[in-house]
Amino acid sequence: MKQTLEQEYNQAKRKSAKPMLWVSMISMTMMFAGLTSAYVVSRKRADWVSFDLPDAFYISTSLIILSSITFMLSKYFIKKDNRKLTTLNLILTLLLGVGFVFYQFEGFSELINAGLVFAGEQSTVKSSFIYGITLAHIAHVAAGLIVLLIVIYNHFSKKYVSSDYLGLELGAIFWHFVDILWIYLFLFFYFIR
Repeated sequence: MKQTLEQEYNQAKRKSAKPMLWVSMISMTMMFAGLTSAYVVSRKRADWVSFDLPDAFYISTSLIILSSITFMLSKYFIKKDNRKLTTLNLILTLLLGVGFVFYQFEGFSELINAGLVFAGEQSTVKSSFIYGITLAHIAHVAAGLIVLLIVIYNHFSKKYVSSDYLGLELGAIFWHFVDILWIYLFLFFYFIR
């Protein structure tokens, strides 16, 4: 039986989707490796000021870890064709992701209240790095939230079933990447003072 052009296109798209995602995640990893390397080098400066991470960053870290768990559960339940629990876990992932962003900005408020600002005369090299790197990560989380909204929309449109959930799987891979990236950054800031 001969495949139609549309079937061939869909098959090629499926084969290329994951490798393209992995390539983009590798390039994002290289960007953050460069930023954290610059942070390490800058620690040698005479004007380097050491300070503790805001408490809100601990909460946001917990939230993003929980969001990865709920995204994993949504993938598990779609494989079982349990749409109700898939929906519940996707919505929980979205709420936890929004909570993560909220607590990141709460962390910025804590830094500002401690007199540690992003730029200007009162800024320190370390605070500028923390703001810059964290804001770059939040931009990736925002992209992840957009992807998550598309996954939720497609789920409500009944696009995913146990035999075909590529979009949900790709969204989960990206979300877990953003999660792992934050854990790396959090531990990096915690231990490299």
